[in-house]
Amino acid sequence: MNTVKDILAEKGKQVWSVEPKTTLIETLKTLRAHSVGALLVVEAGEVKGIISERDFSYRIAEESACPLDSPVSAWMTKEVIAVQPNTTINECMQLMSREHIRHLPVVENDHLVGLISIGDVVRAVISGQQSTILGLENYILSQRLTN
Repeated sequence: MNTVKDILAEKGKQVWSVEPKTTLIETLKTLRAHSVGALLVVEAGEVKGIISERDFSYRIAEESACPLDSPVSAWMTKEVIAVQPNTTINECMQLMSREHIRHLPVVENDHLVGLISIGDVVRAVISGQQSTILGLENYILSQRLTN
């Protein structure tokens, strides 16, 4: 796996989202129902923000409260960093590390086509390393057999 497109081909393009007016309690329930760490906040097909478990924990620590009937738009991260399907895995790792983010929406021709997480990126890196190791082992074995 070398690109975001490869990750999406393996994991699928399902993206869980909520609308900006969705309450925090409904947003939390949606996170739990789908066992995900982040949801995109989408309105009329346009990404307006992202809300993650980290957003919740940081804001609760700052505010010492969590008004569960508040709209998610008040708590979401509005500046969403996205990638394209042809973005490499290494570029994603660098971007996620530099920006301290764990989720990247995938956009192609101004349309949302997926969402990847740091876990997806790490699995892709490990898969690539395993493939390289297997190739090297096979090469070494073939060299031993021919000598």
